[in-house]
Amino acid sequence: MQNSGKGKFGRLASQGLALCAAALVLFVTLSPSHANESPVLPAPIPEAVAKLRLQPAIGPTAVPVRAGEQPLTEALLANYVKRQQELRSVDVTLAGPQPELNTELLMGYIARGSLGGGNTALSAIASFTEPAVPRPEPTVTPDLLAAYVESGYQPTAKRVEFADNERQCLAQAIYHEARGETATGQLAVANVIVNRARSSKFPSSLCGVVYQNADKGRYRCQFTFACDGRDDTPSERAAWSRSVALAGKVYAEYATGQEIGVLPRSALYYHTTAVRPSWASTFSRVAAVDSHIFYAP
Repeated sequence: MQNSGKGKFGRLASQGLALCAAALVLFVTLSPSHANESPVLPAPIPEAVAKLRLQPAIGPTAVPVRAGEQPLTEALLANYVKRQQELRSVDVTLAGPQPELNTELLMGYIARGSLGGGNTALSAIASFTEPAVPRPEPTVTPDLLAAYVESGYQPTAKRVEFADNERQCLAQAIYHEARGETATGQLAVANVIVNRARSSKFPSSLCGVVYQNADKGRYRCQFTFACDGRDDTPSERAAWSRSVALAGKVYAEYATGQEIGVLPRSALYYHTTAVRPSWASTFSRVAAVDSHIFYAP
């Protein structure tokens, strides 16, 4: 009986020790030993460094230039060195201030930057050490600009308006004088108007030629439609469209100094074959196109 009791006691003791060991393992495993430790995060950028990064290397008020074109001056170099020293004096790594910016450190920076090519620092130093090349004088001087303004300068909007009016006047003349003619006949009439504008004997603009003396009374003008008292609004849409297209083409040639090509530049007059004016015998006949006969002085 005694031996039996000792055996039971030993077994109970072994089971108790096993339970204690298991409880100890669970306690160590589940123990919140790291709960109070803070997570590792990157240090925030100091405010002084953030402000310096926002400043351009050539100064906050200077006008920026393209890379490689900034000349290296003493003021620029001093500004750059000062800015680098200010950046390196801030303790960013928590390991103390950065080394002082000296010649060796600066040349090392330049050497590292030149490996990829196109280093602006090297370009600036090269331009600083090479002889200065004189800059060419500006082609536009105040005197030249003043002379240009006095010689008849007009704003772009005014010039566009003038060109539109010239094309409109030419289209009106083509429509009213030759809308029933062939394309060559219409071009010949336009050619006479251009010849007159280029001649010193008539007004120097197409509108001036078309409406010359129109204010002097009925049938006193050079082109009948301009002073016959009738409404000049085109009524034939297709004919008007052709006249506008032809006027645009002729005006482009006129404005660029090209020859219209149907008649010689000397042709300044014409009349229809239905009439025989007295002045026709005093001029030289140069061409007959469709229902019009053209003359030169």
